Amino acid sequence: MATGIKDKVAILGMGCTRFGERWESFSEDLAVESFTECLADAGIDKNEIQAAYVGTNFDEVNVGKSAVPLSVALKLPYIPVTRVENYCATATEALRAACYSVAAGVYDIVLALGVEKLKDTGYGGLPGGAARGIKAHMTQANMSAPGMFAQLATAYSAKWGLPMDKIKDAITHVSVKSHANGALNPKAHLRKAVSAEVIKAAPMVAYPLGLYDCCGVSDGSAAAIVTTPEIARALKPNQNIVKVKALSVSASSGEEAMGNTWDGAHFTTTRVAATRAYQEAGIKDPRQELSMCEVHDCFSITEMVTMEDLHISPKGGSYEDIMNGFYDLDGDLPCQVDGGLKCFGHPIGASGLRMVYAMYEQLLERVPEDRKVKNARLGLTHNLGGMPHQNVAAISIVGLD
Repeated sequence: MATGIKDKVAILGMGCTRFGERWESFSEDLAVESFTECLADAGIDKNEIQAAYVGTNFDEVNVGKSAVPLSVALKLPYIPVTRVENYCATATEALRAACYSVAAGVYDIVLALGVEKLKDTGYGGLPGGAARGIKAHMTQANMSAPGMFAQLATAYSAKWGLPMDKIKDAITHVSVKSHANGALNPKAHLRKAVSAEVIKAAPMVAYPLGLYDCCGVSDGSAAAIVTTPEIARALKPNQNIVKVKALSVSASSGEEAMGNTWDGAHFTTTRVAATRAYQEAGIKDPRQELSMCEVHDCFSITEMVTMEDLHISPKGGSYEDIMNGFYDLDGDLPCQVDGGLKCFGHPIGASGLRMVYAMYEQLLERVPEDRKVKNARLGLTHNLGGMPHQNVAAISIVGLD
């Protein structure tokens, strides 16, 4: 009988590049940058890595349809290297594959790496995205990411009777919080605190989402080396060990868009993935047991809705939690501790591992006091790829013993 992955895998080392407009770097350069930090943190020789899983979303401008270019760039020792892709959950899928390989006893030490060069595509969240080609532009001419996600706000307002002005107040606070946290992080793309007044006065992109309610388009890479807890303790006897507590992925089956049971105000996949992840990790009350989280704030309204889908805020109650500072850096459950997608950036193939990197650094107390989560023991990350009515959600939970 399946028992899940809880405590079967440890993170031996992690690395993350500075996110941003990295015009000077190729995808391979970014991968080498995150891998170099990761390898040094793991404290092992490159030849000890037995397999690798690499995540990229847009193969047209990254490493192509295979992982061979990155195997060459990293000079990996003739090991199996596999490319994975699953929208914005791509890096989490790389981590999941690496962790499952270790948990299954196939390998002892495995690399997971995500990398993306979005700036070179001209990608800006427009219909289809520049890298998707003319067919997408012709068939999806009336669809845009901000437009689709903005509809979450109107649907949420209709379902819970929350006026749009209050929704705007809440998502503005979400953006203020992310900018404040991002300003403290030297690797973040956007590092400037922004006031609520500026956010509300910004140009409208898709009502009620303004310019500061949309995440940045970035280049970047993040990496993790995973192993068994026993090997991790042997290699690092004097350091706390970060273990993987759960990994859960849920993909839409089409039901959201094919009937009248979906209200348009939540993500079914996130609810399902969260329930499974908590069961795997042995978490009974995530609101009380989690120390911090990084969620997929591609748009500020997505974060607001997600906190309910993660069973942390009560249904229809995220407004109160947000406005009361529950998710602020000094709140009961800090969210977007490094600025989130909104300000750290969102190179699609790297984001999932970057989120875990944020949890990892906090758990090992490697951050300065001004951005430290107090008594961090358990962290959750959440990715959401695709559209509100057709998407994939991925959740990882990592923590100390």
